[in-house]
Amino acid sequence: MAVHLRLARAGRHKRPFYRVVAADSRMPRDGRFLEILGTFDPLKNPALPELKPDRVLKWLKQGAQPTVTVRTLLRRSGIWQQFESERAAAKKAS
Repeated sequence: MAVHLRLARAGRHKRPFYRVVAADSRMPRDGRFLEILGTFDPLKNPALPELKPDRVLKWLKQGAQPTVTVRTLLRRSGIWQQFESERAAAKKAS
């Protein structure tokens, strides 16, 4: 089962609100997911995601692939840099 970190849309018409979820790649965008990892409200100023860094890192370490948009959100929040540094340290140690 391939796991992707992606956005699931919630909210009403013209008022988007997204959940960052870990989901099986075969499930539809707003369908069944494995875990909610955070939220993203693009209408806030500034539009920063509210994520659970420990849970996101757990999924990334297990091989979950983030979508392009989620990767951008992870970079904005600093989680992606943390993941990259941990991965580089693990590579250097082995």
